[in-house]
Parts: sequence; C-alpha cells; structure tokens
Amino acid sequence: MSPYKIEAGTGQHLGDRSEQQDRIGLFTAPRAPGYMMAVLADGMGGSSGGSIAAEQAIRTAQQVFENFSPRIEEIETMLQEIVAEIHTVIQLMTLATEMRPHTTLAILVITADGKAVWGHVGDSRVYRFSGPNLAERTLDHSYAEQMIDRASAAQGGPGPTQTILANVIGNPLAAPVLTLGGYANLQAGDAFMLCSDGVWHYCNDEEFGAAIAMNSPRDAAQMLIAKARKRATGGDADNCTLGVIKLITPPKPVSNFQVDTMRRAI
Repeated sequence: MSPYKIEAGTGQHLGDRSEQQDRIGLFTAPRAPGYMMAVLADGMGGSSGGSIAAEQAIRTAQQVFENFSPRIEEIETMLQEIVAEIHTVIQLMTLATEMRPHTTLAILVITADGKAVWGHVGDSRVYRFSGPNLAERTLDHSYAEQMIDRASAAQGGPGPTQTILANVIGNPLAAPVLTLGGYANLQAGDAFMLCSDGVWHYCNDEEFGAAIAMNSPRDAAQMLIAKARKRATGGDADNCTLGVIKLITPPKPVSNFQVDTMRRAI
C-alpha cells in the first residue's frame, strides 16, 4: 500500500493578455499504477504560436507517459524523451509556417513508493515543500539566475537581461537542455507546485507554502492565482498558471462489520 494518497488541483488566469498561452495537465499512466505526472508549459511566439507550442508540449507529455512502464524504462529517460519529441515537433512546425513558437516546461512524476523526479526547461518552476516549508525549487534558465555573481546582480537591480531565457524548447539555434531533480523519501505532508512566471513574480516562498499547507490543492491554487492577479499592475500582466500536488495520509481501511461478524460466527 502506498504511504500516501495524492491530491492535485490547478488554477489559471488569462492575466491582461488577449490569449492564454499557458497549458497544464495532470495524468496517470495505465502501465504504471500509482504513478502520476504533472506538466506545465508556458508558450511564447506571435500569431498564436505560443499557445500551439504549449499545447503540443502537454499533448506529447501525455502520450509518452501513457506508454511508460517503470519495468522497462527509467523516469529520467522518459522525461528526456518528452523534451526531445516536443522540440522536434515544434521545429517541424516552423518549417511549415512562418511562426517561431517555443515553450518552457516544468514536469513532475510521483511514484507509488515514495519517489519524485522532476525537470524543467526555461523559467517555469517546480517547488517541493515539506509541510509549509520550502525544501527546494528549480533554478530558472534565465541570464539573471545564471550570472556568476548573483549577489552583485541582486544589488544592481533588474538588468536588461533579467527576464531573457537562456534555454527553451523550440529554439532553432540550440537544442533544449532539461535540468533534472529528484527526491526519494516522500511522505504524507509533502507537496509540490508547478507554476509559470506569471505566478512566481508576485508571490514569495512563504506565501506559497502556507497556502498549500492550509488548503486543498484546488483552493490553494485559486487563492494564489487571486493573489498574483491582485498584485499585478500596469495592465500587461502575463498569463498565470499553477498546479498543486499534495501527499496526504491515506484513509484507514474500514472493516465490514457484517462480514467480520459472519466470519466470527463461522
């Protein structure tokens, strides 16, 4: 029996944009009982290219995961395969159209036996919480977070490359690099969050942890989306999307009184 039960919920808002270019999905795998996948993509590119790229990312992840079997393939290998396939499909799209779509990706797989593996491309993030406390998060593939002297960068304030991404899926000049992470001792009380930059720009780690620990995944997601929207000013707020996955104590099996009584009588 699994040491925990998985509960999940998502939230999304258009922001001040004319089109929703974020996508998110939660999936199970028929050949991997007890496994679940959460995947989020933040698409970019004019003329609906971003939404198409993000949609393709979610669809590809789902298709690959549906064929995944832990008996014959490692999770890390599957995640690399997903990124490679998304990149190939987007590259083919650019040959057939004038669009130049690309997308970020945050992806998480949780097993039935206490293991989690995640990966990301770009600045869509994966957070891991222990209770209300942040345990770790992914580091963005942006020039801001790749600067050697991060302290100096923070003191100098946001520079012109602050939000420029150094790594995306669909870039015709460079193959995407998937950064992997993992944890092998999950237990009830742990939680994960995937989110786009339209969310993490406006909330801090303590707010994320408290909202997730004190609410259901769906309520936490809606609460954090509302907080991000309230704080976004200027009339050009980005799409905001997040997914919350909580591990809770599984309910104790309830014995059937009638069956137990009959057994004792026999």
